[in-house]
Order: sequence, then C-alpha cells, then structure tokens
Amino acid sequence: MEQSVTVKQQPSDVELDARYADIFERIAQGAAQREQKRELPHEAVRWLKESGFTSLRIPQEYGGGGASLPQVFRQLTRLARADSNLPQILRAHFRFVETRLEGDEALRQYWLPRLAAGETVGSAVSERRGSTENTVLLTPDPSGSGYRLNGEKFYSTGTLYAEWVNVAAHDDQSDVYVMVRTDAAGVTRIDDWDGFGQRMTGSGTTRFDNVHVPEEGIISRYHAARTRSGTTLQAAFVQTVHLATLAGIAAAVQEDGIAYVQRKTRTFGVPGHSEPRNNPLVQRVIGRISSLAWSAQTLVQAVATSLDRLQQAKAAAAARPEDYVTTDIQVFQAQQIVLQQVLEACSLVFEVGGATATSEGLRLDRHWRNARVLASHNPAAQREASIGRYLLNGTPPDERSSVAYGTDTAPQGTAPAPAAASNQAA
Repeated sequence: MEQSVTVKQQPSDVELDARYADIFERIAQGAAQREQKRELPHEAVRWLKESGFTSLRIPQEYGGGGASLPQVFRQLTRLARADSNLPQILRAHFRFVETRLEGDEALRQYWLPRLAAGETVGSAVSERRGSTENTVLLTPDPSGSGYRLNGEKFYSTGTLYAEWVNVAAHDDQSDVYVMVRTDAAGVTRIDDWDGFGQRMTGSGTTRFDNVHVPEEGIISRYHAARTRSGTTLQAAFVQTVHLATLAGIAAAVQEDGIAYVQRKTRTFGVPGHSEPRNNPLVQRVIGRISSLAWSAQTLVQAVATSLDRLQQAKAAAAARPEDYVTTDIQVFQAQQIVLQQVLEACSLVFEVGGATATSEGLRLDRHWRNARVLASHNPAAQREASIGRYLLNGTPPDERSSVAYGTDTAPQGTAPAPAAASNQAA
C-alpha cells in the first residue's frame, strides 16, 4: 500500500509572528541588562535554535520551516527589535543556509538536516591585518587523510555560539571554504571584539592550530581577488541582513521612546506635574521616529522582495547577469537611506526626555552604538559612488574580498581591491 506524503503549506506572516512572539519578548526583556553587564546571550541563541528559528529558511522536505526570503527578513527585523545582537550572531548561519539551497544535492542532504535540527554556523572569513589578505592555510595531512588548517581570523561573528565555523582558507590551488567543528582540537575562540556596539556578537578572533579537516570539509572553491558582483546573490543577501537589523533597531527606538514618554510626569519649562505625552513637541519627535522606523522596514521588505524574485528566476534558469547587478544596486541604494534614517532615529529619541533619558539604567545609547557599528561594517560612501558610476557609465560594482594570496596586488588584468574596504568586515 502506497503511503501518501503530506506537503505542508508555506507558513503565513501571521503564523510566524505568533510562533516567535513569546521568544522575542523574552529576549527583549533581558537585552538592556545583557548590554550593561556584557552577558553573552547563549541562552537566547539556544531558544532560537530550539524554536526552529535558525531553520526558518530551510525547505520543509529537509526538516525546516520553508519560509520565503521576505518572511525571513521580516522575522530578522522583529528579532533585531528585541536585541540587535541576535540577527548579527546568526547572519553567517543564514548566509550558509542560503548557499546550500542550490548546487550539489549531496551537500544539501549532508548539511540541511543538521541545520534543521538546530546546529548553526559561524564565520571566519575576514582578517585584521595591514592589507586585505586570506592567510589561513589548508595543507594536506601528512597521514594522507584529509587536510590541516592553520591561521587566524578576526570578525568571527557568531562563532562563539555555533557548532560549526565556515572558514575562508587557501591551498596551492585557490581560495577555499572549509567547514570545521568549533569544538575540534586546535580551534580556539576568543571573545576579544572591542567595538562600542554590537558587543555580544562574538565578532572577535578564531585561531586554527593544525586543525584536522576531512575531505568532505571542503565545500567550495573560489577566487577572492575576482569581482563578486553580478554573479551571486550572496553579497546582496548579507547586506540585507544588516539592513533588517538596522530596521529592527529603529523599531526598538520607537518602542522605547514611547514607553519612556508615557511614564514621565514632568516636562522641562512647565512647573508642577505635567504629562510630556500631551506636549506637541514631544509628539512631533515620536511621530518623526515612527516615520523613520516605518520607512526603514518598508525599504528592507522591498529589497527582500527583489532578492526573492531574483532567487526564483535563478532557480528557473532565467536570471541574467544584469539582474544580479540591478539587485546589488538596489541594496546599495537602500543602504544609503536606511543607515541615515536609523541613526537619526537613534539620536532623536533623546529629545523626548532631556538628561534623564541618558540614564545608564535605560541604556538608550545602545541603539545608536549598535546602529553605528552596523553602519560601519561596509563603506557606504564607496557604495554610493558605485551607484553613480553604474548609472552614469553602466559600470557594474566591482568588489573583491581579498588580493590574490601571497601578493600585494590583484592579478594582472584586474583592478586592485578598493582601499576603503581593506579592513572592513564583510
């Protein structure tokens, strides 16, 4: 007798909002305290793993949630509203999931069920050096079984919380991405990220000391010195995670600003008991913050829709090279607006309360600090110039993550990597 297979329908936004509402609320309740005491959110990450949030994008046939790209970015924005460290911690994980949704089916079969079960992936790609290089070495194991990995990375966002780390290395053939267990012998994770914002993201050092990598640990080969725009969705995807996180910060600023004003019974320049919530000037500030938050969220969803449309075209073998370029440009355009709008909202919130709004107990400053750090990850000025160059001259964005290994310049026939991006975390 044949067994019927039940295919679940894609969840709706309403269903997903309800599914994660309680978890996001629990995360939000401890966000300011974690910031104040610098408590790493291991428990919050565990809640997200156990709830299925980290497998939200994985197709249902592999055990995941089967959500669309716009739905994923909607939920990342809501998570950022609760605590903007969390979507940043999971950014590399969601990127890795996205790369596994296409290509080799054997890799999908190997990785997606593991990730659907709650395992997550951190990043070890960028390095903090005087020039943009990929210096981590992958060499054959003398025993003839697999390889050995040696070197050091910085900006290892999410690795402190993950079971796996995706490492950008180099062998005698090319740049290569390898997967390593974070508890493997020779892996050292150091919480030395000293940015004034996004303090709990674990974006510090990861060292690899003669770490064994099995044959199946190599997941892809690439050339870091070659342009990455116009050939993949990945750059646009990871930037949209940043934008969703920023939009969530703006939503948190609106929420905290409203709660702060509603509690106050004193207005500058007004004698006795008063209610700032009835002050037209305070109302105007809250109205402005609300408008900025709405605009940021709307732009993120517009970009997410463009990414989803391109992903579907790619799956149908209908995506053209110019479609990738157009999407990259749209992300860059959104970046110019979202960054400024969110930073404005984070600064404006202090206009509703005077000096008392700067209390360490409130930690309203964390919103600006977190937004400023996120806005600094990639040079907005460089992206703005890319937009103008494309519109004026038809020249697509030309970004590289590294020079050729062992050299100080890009390979002959290519432009040098932009200096402004030399030590930026991707």
